[in-house]
Amino acid sequence: MISFKIQVAKATGPRLVHLMVAIAPAFLAVPASAQLQEALTAQVQADQEAARNQEELNGIRERTQDAAGRYAQAVADAESLERYNDQLEGQVRSQNEEIASIERQLVEIETTNREVQPLMQQMVDTLARFVELDVPFLIEERNTRVQGLKDMMSRADVTISEKYRRILEAYQIELEYGRTLSAYEGRLVGASDERTVEFVQLGRISLMYRTLDGSETGYWDHSQQKWVPDASYKEAVEEALRVARRDGAPELLTVPVPAPQEVRS
Repeated sequence: MISFKIQVAKATGPRLVHLMVAIAPAFLAVPASAQLQEALTAQVQADQEAARNQEELNGIRERTQDAAGRYAQAVADAESLERYNDQLEGQVRSQNEEIASIERQLVEIETTNREVQPLMQQMVDTLARFVELDVPFLIEERNTRVQGLKDMMSRADVTISEKYRRILEAYQIELEYGRTLSAYEGRLVGASDERTVEFVQLGRISLMYRTLDGSETGYWDHSQQKWVPDASYKEAVEEALRVARRDGAPELLTVPVPAPQEVRS
């Protein structure tokens, strides 16, 4: 507080009034400065409070945005998991259906094995009988193939499908023999004297032979089930050997053919 002393001389009238007017501004100046200081202080405090409020508001906004982001991510994860669960559920249904199908197939395979096994054995026996009664060309090779099939049928380490494949393969080979012309050396088994000769096989129509020195020719007589020497076959055998060995161009062959026999069941 500012103190001052005023000495006033005796005066009257206007002088007293002028003195009071001069003193009033000085007296009023002190409260205005204090008010200004208080106002500035209040403004600073208000600004600081506003800054704190803004900072707190920003923190709330950031936390809100972070929570919203986490919520959005959680929703997206939940939707993704739901789709994934739906996919897994579909896969499980598909696998259950496949398991049921496999179980049915296993039962059917067991039944098929019981039915197919005798059928395949019958096919092997029929092939063996066929080779035995057929024209005896490549007889050792064919008998070896049939014996291999017989041995295979009793083996547990060979699958049903593999057995069936090999049986069909043997049948296919026998089928091909019926439309081929081939020449090979082999033993003339069943003749009066067994010896090595040159054979000419013309499908299943004719099987002829010629000795290595060319002194004898003949053919297999299916009706008599024996080899028949026949010099009239010499030219036909030589021509067939030439074509079979590709020593010359293929051409129409004229060979003697035994008369057809009646087939009895």
